[in-house]
Amino acid sequence: MANMRKIKTVLKSQPTMEGAGVRLKRVFGYHEKDIMDPFLLLDHFGSDNPDDYMKGFPWHPHRGIETITYMIEGEMRHEDSLGNAGTIESGDVQWMTAGSGIIHQEMPHGSKSVMMGFQLWANLPSSNKMMHPRYQEIKDTQIPEVITENGTRVRIICGKLDGTCGPVSEIITDPEYMDVIVPAGKEFTHIVKRGHTVFAYIFQGAGYFDEHKERLIESDHLVLFGDGEQVFAKAEGKDVRFLLVSGKPIGEPIAWYGPIVMNNREELETAFQEYRDGSFIKHD
Repeated sequence: MANMRKIKTVLKSQPTMEGAGVRLKRVFGYHEKDIMDPFLLLDHFGSDNPDDYMKGFPWHPHRGIETITYMIEGEMRHEDSLGNAGTIESGDVQWMTAGSGIIHQEMPHGSKSVMMGFQLWANLPSSNKMMHPRYQEIKDTQIPEVITENGTRVRIICGKLDGTCGPVSEIITDPEYMDVIVPAGKEFTHIVKRGHTVFAYIFQGAGYFDEHKERLIESDHLVLFGDGEQVFAKAEGKDVRFLLVSGKPIGEPIAWYGPIVMNNREELETAFQEYRDGSFIKHD
């Protein structure tokens, strides 16, 4: 029988402001980077008040990381220094590997008054921090959904469940990224890789995330699991919806300032100097 993971830590998202004045909830960030390795940051943005998000995220650089944007509702327009441009809509995912450097902007788009989604930052190991940038835009229709025998619905963005694989592949930290809805009173278990960092972020409903059902975890909370081979979730009262994410820890020093994450202060200073003098974007 697979060894069930226990709850290691529970974090509550906190209100903050980012970009040009976007109000959002920060689930974890700089202060949690050591326990969340290889993940650096998770932001949950969502509001039915356009004033909370219309200023968006104007042009800014990234280096040394990947940013993963998952839209639940609304539309976001993306443009970057690679020449990519497009609109990610409800259910779409944008997986951007900044690598050696990319400059982009993400701005609200369309007439819908509700905007909701997530942005996750994943670190890159030193050997890949200066890799060529790449951009993957995955449409809602490309993301498979598995429905289990008890009605649990799982959208697989990255990873594998019951023989079904998500469309995102060849990512350095071997991640899984799933959107899970467990019906009221039902249970869900999933095999994960031993040694990987695994977390669940609950954004609708409430549930138990330990097999002994000792603590009810409510919406806007993150569960970081201890090590093991399987995770557990049970919906309480009504359906519970959560992101289930895992990845292989990197275990390297982190030098992080703003949108750039390197391994030491010298690399960080070089990145910002290159951004100032116009040599930030590398060309083949």
